[in-house]
Amino acid sequence: MAETNVTRISAKESSVKKSVSKAVKAPKRSNKTPKAAPTNPFLRLLASIGGYFKGAWIELRLVRWPSRRATWGLTLAVILFSAFFVVLILLLDLLFKYLFELILS
Repeated sequence: MAETNVTRISAKESSVKKSVSKAVKAPKRSNKTPKAAPTNPFLRLLASIGGYFKGAWIELRLVRWPSRRATWGLTLAVILFSAFFVVLILLLDLLFKYLFELILS
């Protein structure tokens, strides 16, 4: 019987952190202590809405946006695929209409 070599690979926390830190830069953190949540329910609502938009802004800064050329290329691809399927559905519709009229007459 042939002997097989099995190599175990384990993920170490330090190597994972290094690869993640290279891939995505984390937003800078300030040394300020967090403010206490307001006791008024209306102010809490406003604070939570503000926190949502702050988090959304941080996420938007991490997005890698496509170039103008890539955006136009993808837009053209979507338009061409849509036009192809419109023509395909229209042809199938005409075919079925012709077959139904042939059967019913």
